[in-house]
Amino acid sequence: MDITIDIDSPVPQFEQIIEQIKTAVTSGVLKAGDALPSIRQLAGDLELNSKTVAKAYKLLERDSVIESKGYRGTYVHPKAKANCKVNLQEWTARKLSETLAELRAAGVTDSEIRNAFTGVISRQPQAK
Repeated sequence: MDITIDIDSPVPQFEQIIEQIKTAVTSGVLKAGDALPSIRQLAGDLELNSKTVAKAYKLLERDSVIESKGYRGTYVHPKAKANCKVNLQEWTARKLSETLAELRAAGVTDSEIRNAFTGVISRQPQAK
């Protein structure tokens, strides 16, 4: 499987990696149990910062598309194909849009929404 990065694309590089891996899984190019290159190796191959690849891998692992087996490497998750259909970014955007519509209908201003969001997100511990 070849991953290519378009440096002129408005799509962030980590998202390009995620999408290409998900496409390879859904098309059958990558199958459950297939090994993926290490973060360091893929970063070197793509001439990217390893943190960019690590972010992509972390999000793919969160979504159970890949699984890390420590020093043994990173592999395609057994249920990766089904899990590729879940898009948390779209779901989050939809939920936020629904909530914003409710708040605006109640007369809350954008400034009040921004202040409340900043306050709430700064107080909430990040789920792991």
